[in-house]
Amino acid sequence: MQKFTVHKGLVAPMDRENVDTDAIIPKQFLKSIKRTGFGPNLFDEWRYLDQPGKPGMPESKRKPNPDFVLNQPRYKGASILLARQNFGCGSSREHAPWALQQYGFRSIIAPSFADIFFNNCFKNGLLPIRLPEAVVARLFDEVAAFPGYELTIDLERQVVVEPQGGEIPFEVESFRRYCLLGGLDDIGLTLRHKDKIKAFEAERLATKPWLARVMAS
Repeated sequence: MQKFTVHKGLVAPMDRENVDTDAIIPKQFLKSIKRTGFGPNLFDEWRYLDQPGKPGMPESKRKPNPDFVLNQPRYKGASILLARQNFGCGSSREHAPWALQQYGFRSIIAPSFADIFFNNCFKNGLLPIRLPEAVVARLFDEVAAFPGYELTIDLERQVVVEPQGGEIPFEVESFRRYCLLGGLDDIGLTLRHKDKIKAFEAERLATKPWLARVMAS
């Protein structure tokens, strides 16, 4: 998993409440058994006019919706998504943070998130930041007023740094912060103890060799 320490990026505003996971990545794109390739279909029903979108359709042959925020030139290359309350509600599909990350987003700022989506973000290296609704509303105003509006997110210090230098503190549970700073997902956390695991397996094989024969059969 990619480490998250300090990230500076262009902000794109998703000015909708209760954005659910089926809007983030529609159900027809969940058939893949791989964890890659979901970025082109992020917000598919909103990004494209030729609906319904289907897996495997070349992005170059799609019809973009010029009114959708991510298709506007000023937000091209955005890596921080500014959202409204209850972002990521709906079904528990982990494909939603996959699609956001594979599109290029590193962080989402909103007043609130759906619990399962919030947890899935941390497991996939995507940082969800909860800020007061009034602060988020002010950030929406600033993004609209200033093309090219960027924020810097410092996870180690737990602050969002505004262009003028002002800092907005945010809270992250310490274990989740530790995992993001180190780029550790569940597998990475386990592999920290690989020497102990190997030693345990060797000892078990030496003391109970019959287990190897049972497992092999």
